[in-house]
Amino acid sequence: MDEASPPSEPRSPEPPAVAPLDAPHPVLAAAVAFGMFITLGAVTQLLNPAFGVWFTEVFIFLGLAWVVLRQAGFRPTVYTGLTPFLGPPALFGFLLGVANFFAVVVPIQFLAQWVAPAWVREMFDASRLFEGQTPVELALLLGGVSVAAPLCEEFFFRGLFQRALTPPAPASPWRALIITSAVFSAFHLDPVGFLARVELGLLFGWLFLRTGSLWPGIAAHAANNIVSSALFLAATHSGLAKDAGTDDVTDWRAVLGLALVGWSALLGLRAASQHFPSIWGRGAPAGDEEVRATKSVPLFAVQILPWVLLATLSLVGLAVVDGRGVSLSVYDVQHPVTPLKKDADPALQAERKALQQLRVAVRKGQAPMERYEEERLRQSEAYGPPDKKKPSR
Repeated sequence: MDEASPPSEPRSPEPPAVAPLDAPHPVLAAAVAFGMFITLGAVTQLLNPAFGVWFTEVFIFLGLAWVVLRQAGFRPTVYTGLTPFLGPPALFGFLLGVANFFAVVVPIQFLAQWVAPAWVREMFDASRLFEGQTPVELALLLGGVSVAAPLCEEFFFRGLFQRALTPPAPASPWRALIITSAVFSAFHLDPVGFLARVELGLLFGWLFLRTGSLWPGIAAHAANNIVSSALFLAATHSGLAKDAGTDDVTDWRAVLGLALVGWSALLGLRAASQHFPSIWGRGAPAGDEEVRATKSVPLFAVQILPWVLLATLSLVGLAVVDGRGVSLSVYDVQHPVTPLKKDADPALQAERKALQQLRVAVRKGQAPMERYEEERLRQSEAYGPPDKKKPSR
């Protein structure tokens, strides 16, 4: 009689295969962001530019990207390369942003302003954003441009849009990089600065690809905005911006000198990068398993509710803190006046300056609202767009 064979040990079941996550749709995210930007973002910036910049960056670019990534099952900070923070790559990115501003951005912007007609330069003059701001608002505006914009825009454009658009290796990432840079520049709605911002997008996107971290691009973005804002404020404080006419373009010799300094700095940074490889960080974005969310994805309504509540509370706060300013801004939109050129008649400039001083007094409660409304209406009928002018008899 044959001996019974020993029973085989039970095999442990193999863990089920984890299905790969689908990348968020970059085109849909960009379309929604652009729609919110030209509606909600534009309205908040008309009510109060300083508040509007922060509102746009936090609730449109950062908030939308966060919800989209969370809904797709990703860890937003890991997917975008926001974590972990890498100090040496961030410092390298900041220095690269400063050098790039003088070496590349200044020459490109100089050529764009030289080619563009004066009326186009006047229409898209970004310096008007800083006009008529209180010291607190100016500080908030500079903080929004130097901190909120680099962080939130890089989170959306490089962390979400570019990464979602980039095909898996070994396919080339350059097509995604170029498309992202063009979309990033187009969002600013500035034809004069379009090429300069495309170049900046290429730099920020290349840093993201090269280091796998979002921080070098954030730092380079911040450096570019800080230097440009500082130069503008220095020129304004010294009176150079006020004395220059709209048809004047920066002297080409100054541009050439700045470009030479910038390119020398770029060459120095390139040499430093060869001696200190730690500035390149991990060298690649986080892998699929690292970016996968460890918790279950909550309902869409649950994810979006905190952002909607915070946005609503911020708007209520603006109305409480600056109700007069909001009312004045709404009235200004209803009764526009054509911006004066920098070489306009001195009498018109004095008249417009008096209107702005009256606006400041009304906002502080030192003058009645009716007085400003009457003067604004008069100037709107006299100097506003053709459809707002009172017909001549």
